[in-house]
Amino acid sequence: MRLQGEVAVVTGASSGIGRAVARELASRGCAVAMVARSREGLEAAARDVSELGGRAAIMTGDISDPSTAEELASLAERELGPISVWINNAMVTVLSPATCMEPSEYRRVTEVNYLGTVYGTLIALKRMESRNRGVIVQVGSALAYRSIPLQSAYCASKAAIRGFTDSVRCELMHERRRIRISMVQLPAVNTPQFLVARNRLPRRPRPVAPVFTPEVAARAIAYAAEHGPREVTAGGSALLAVAAQRLAPWLADRYLARTGYESQQTDQLEPPGRPDNLFEPLEGDRGAAGPFRDEAHGMSLQLWLRTRLAPLAVRR
Repeated sequence: MRLQGEVAVVTGASSGIGRAVARELASRGCAVAMVARSREGLEAAARDVSELGGRAAIMTGDISDPSTAEELASLAERELGPISVWINNAMVTVLSPATCMEPSEYRRVTEVNYLGTVYGTLIALKRMESRNRGVIVQVGSALAYRSIPLQSAYCASKAAIRGFTDSVRCELMHERRRIRISMVQLPAVNTPQFLVARNRLPRRPRPVAPVFTPEVAARAIAYAAEHGPREVTAGGSALLAVAAQRLAPWLADRYLARTGYESQQTDQLEPPGRPDNLFEPLEGDRGAAGPFRDEAHGMSLQLWLRTRLAPLAVRR
């Protein structure tokens, strides 16, 4: 499906990967409907889309509320046209040992990351089934396969999304629907989440190296929207993490037990009482990129080969 002229929905579009995805889709000719909790970030995202020649529609809302997905779909189709691409991207996280987590924190991460994806998928299917066309993209992570310490809630939510997506895909195949559902497993990405996520570690959080720019993630997601593959793993580090879990999970356990704490913290102390966005949005427009621009890679050779060689193999 060529993206030119299509209508796409992006959840969690005010910053980070969602913001980069909105720009990428607009650059490919999509009209983009967006939802997030931050009004300032959404308005800036709409300007980004407009500057790239696209049409934008925005609404503030929390995707953990099932009514938000329905309102977003109605807005998109009323203002932009029939939805053909739906991208479930909204997320929150907590960096903390499991023994220090509160039940309400596990519930919140599950409701946003996992149930928000479920609600978005169900509404997208409801809109797409009558036309028997469309692509749903779940923004996943290598952590859907290989969990790491200090992010038990996030890792569990991404694994749950993978299980849900595999089940729905089988149902669509059984019903011979021309609707594709794809999951993109991402590497560490330099986004503002490391400035706003809830953190119980003594030092400021950081992505585990190697780190990629949000634009790398956005290109992988746009590729999935255009081609509808079963799954896309973006970045050699993500591919390695998935392979390690399949081939030697016990070895990965030991390695992460030794390195997983230090690799997720900078040398800077975390200011006490720093506000976070777990339950309430934070004011301001944070854009797509986080504070680790100097080390973020703007290109992935593995993803470049994946997106160019796979279509050639299919054609043959």
